[in-house]
Amino acid sequence: MHEKMKNLLVRTVSGVVLAVVVLGAIVWSQWSFGLLLALLLLVGMAEFYALAEARGEAPQRFIGLVAGMVLFALNFAFVCDDIQILGSANRVFAGGMAFLLLLLPVMFICELFRRRENPVGNIASTLLGVIYVAMPLSLMCYFPIIASDVWNPWVMLFYIFIIWANDVFAYLVGMTLGRHRLCERLSPKKSWEGFFGGVIGAVAMGLVAARVLDGSYAAWGGLAFVASITGVLGDLVESMFKRAAGVKDSGRLIPGHGGVLDRFDAMLLSAPFVFVYLLFVM
Repeated sequence: MHEKMKNLLVRTVSGVVLAVVVLGAIVWSQWSFGLLLALLLLVGMAEFYALAEARGEAPQRFIGLVAGMVLFALNFAFVCDDIQILGSANRVFAGGMAFLLLLLPVMFICELFRRRENPVGNIASTLLGVIYVAMPLSLMCYFPIIASDVWNPWVMLFYIFIIWANDVFAYLVGMTLGRHRLCERLSPKKSWEGFFGGVIGAVAMGLVAARVLDGSYAAWGGLAFVASITGVLGDLVESMFKRAAGVKDSGRLIPGHGGVLDRFDAMLLSAPFVFVYLLFVM
């Protein structure tokens, strides 16, 4: 089998498996959705710290991962309390928040005893892993309930469909019509034509979501527009990190696709913007 065809087959099969796992976890239950996000968080943060280490930084991996998981657990518990799955979690939430607040300055104390050459860079890269990976994945806990009073996985599903539609249409339009480079320094293959094609495809998917969920066409179209623009920027941000580290992929977990950051980079940057949009518009 020709090497290109073999790579395409591997990429297609792993992509289908990934889609089934992700969509299945979201639809199955809130707990499977939470487990999915937690696994993405752990792997994504590990990949980010590996990129930082490739640049010569020495992030405090253990403390960063613990801080990220505590942040996620607090938000997941808060969401579960809202829909009365866990009952009252106020004390757990308060205790976790206190632990997180103490954990952050512990990073500075630990750096005193590590005797590394760049303590500022080490602490900054540790915190950035929490902000870049753990925070947006924690915010996604709210997507299925923020626009309704009960758990509704379709909101999260259509958010993912919008991101995927943006990627597919950007690729197709860019491949056929792409002439003007969007950001050649970071991603030579991206074009302005593909960018606008992706936005159109994402907005079209947003209108489909409005139709299926009996929602506002304007609101869903706006959400798709926001997710599309910020999703493209998220892809460029991850390309910036990889280029600085001198690597092609953030990891090898997904055959033919790279790592978690490679597959979910658009969502990591778009999630905070979509969260604010859902909170104030939807």
